[in-house]
Amino acid sequence: MVGAIALIIAMILIPVGVFATGAAASAILGESFRRDGIRRHEGSELLDLPD
Repeated sequence: MVGAIALIIAMILIPVGVFATGAAASAILGESFRRDGIRRHEGSELLDLPD
């Protein structure tokens, strides 16, 4: 019985952990790319356009 409960908990926690890790990694990667783009194109009039 304990093994079944542990298996159910693992089946719930592992996918949630993978999705949360992926979301955090994509947020960090996206922010670093945004900052890099701003730094590389500093002084360009295209940066003044609204998003």
